[in-house]
Amino acid sequence: MTGLLLGLVLIAVPATAQPPIRDPHTPSYVNAIELPDGAIPPADANGNFIIGSTHNPVPETTVQANVPQGTVYQLTIESKDSKIYPGIAREPNTFGTVDPSNPAKLIVTTSHPAPYTRHIAVYVPKQYVPGTAAPFIVGADGPDNLLFTTLDNLIAEGKAPVMIAISIGNGSGDAQGSQRGLEYDTMSGLYAEFVETEILPMVESKCNVKLTHDPDGRATMGGSSGGSCALIMAWYHPEWYHRVLTWSGTYINQQWPYNPETPQGAWGFHEHLIPESPVKPLRIWMEVSDQDLYNPNVMRDHMHDWVLANENMAKVLAAKGYPYQFVFCPQCKACRLQSKTTIIRRSARMALERLPAGENEDHLLTLF
Repeated sequence: MTGLLLGLVLIAVPATAQPPIRDPHTPSYVNAIELPDGAIPPADANGNFIIGSTHNPVPETTVQANVPQGTVYQLTIESKDSKIYPGIAREPNTFGTVDPSNPAKLIVTTSHPAPYTRHIAVYVPKQYVPGTAAPFIVGADGPDNLLFTTLDNLIAEGKAPVMIAISIGNGSGDAQGSQRGLEYDTMSGLYAEFVETEILPMVESKCNVKLTHDPDGRATMGGSSGGSCALIMAWYHPEWYHRVLTWSGTYINQQWPYNPETPQGAWGFHEHLIPESPVKPLRIWMEVSDQDLYNPNVMRDHMHDWVLANENMAKVLAAKGYPYQFVFCPQCKACRLQSKTTIIRRSARMALERLPAGENEDHLLTLF
C-alpha cells in the first residue's frame, strides 16, 4: 500500500547549500545488495538494498476504472480542544542559537503559545462492513490522497486487507520551537497518546468505523520528522503499534525542548536506545535518498546527517535481529515522490506482512 505516500515534506530551516550526493558504497555504510535498474527488493526480504536510478511510478498510485472508491472523511480539531497539544509556534524567519556550552543543544527564544487548526483525512474503503474491527494505518503530515487511491486499488486486487487510513495533519511549522517539531521530534509516547485518546475516538465516532486494538493490525508511517515520529510512536507504545514505515526518517538530533534524559533526540535511537534495549515486537521498513539532508541548520553536533542516521539505523536493527528492510534510493532528494511511487508496492508489505484482515475476514492476508 504504501505509505507510503506522505505529503512531500522537507525540513523548513534557513536556506543552505545543496546536500552532497552520498555514495551508497561508502565504507562506513551498511553492506547492501545492489539491484538492477528498475528492480525493487522482494517484499519478504530482510536487509539492505540499493535500487537503481530510474523511478517509474506504479499503476496502483493512479485512479483505475471499475475499482470501488472509498469514502474520505474530512475532520478538524482546534488546538483549544486538545488536552495534550494546546499549541505553540516559532516566530517566522527565526530559528535558534547553539548553546555555547553544549553543541547538541539549541536555544530557541522565539517560540510561544499559538492556536492551530488540525486537518485529518480518514479513508474508509468501499468494502468496509460497519461494526467490524478494521486494521488501520496512521500517517503523518496528512491529508494523503495518493495513499487513499493506492489503497482503493490494492484492496480491490486482494493485495491489501480492508483497512482504514488515518492521515493526520501536523499542528503547523517545522523543527525546533514549532508545533510540528514538538509532536514529531519529541522522544516520548506523548504523540501516540494524543492519537490514541483524541484522534482515534473521534474517527470511530464521526466515520462510523471500528478500529482494531490488535497492535499487529496497526501501522504508523511518515516521512522526514513524520518518519521518526512513526518509529517513536511504536517504540514508546509497542502495545499499540507493531508496524512502521519511514521515508527519509529524521533520526537526528532535532528534539526541542532539550531533554537531558534523551539528549541526542532521535539520533539516540541508533546510538543507544535500540542497541541497549530488549528487542521490541516491531517490523520496520525504511528508505533514504542519496541527496538527503545534511547539516541543514546552524547546529554542528555531528548528529545532523540524514543519510548516515538511516544507515546507522539499518546497522543496529540488523545487529539486534529486527525484521526490517532498508532501501537506499539514488538520484533522489529527501521525501521525493519519485522514489515512493517506484517502490510503493513493496514498501508496506515488508512492514505489514500478515496484517490481520479484520473481524470481517476469517483469514490473514499477506500484503502485496
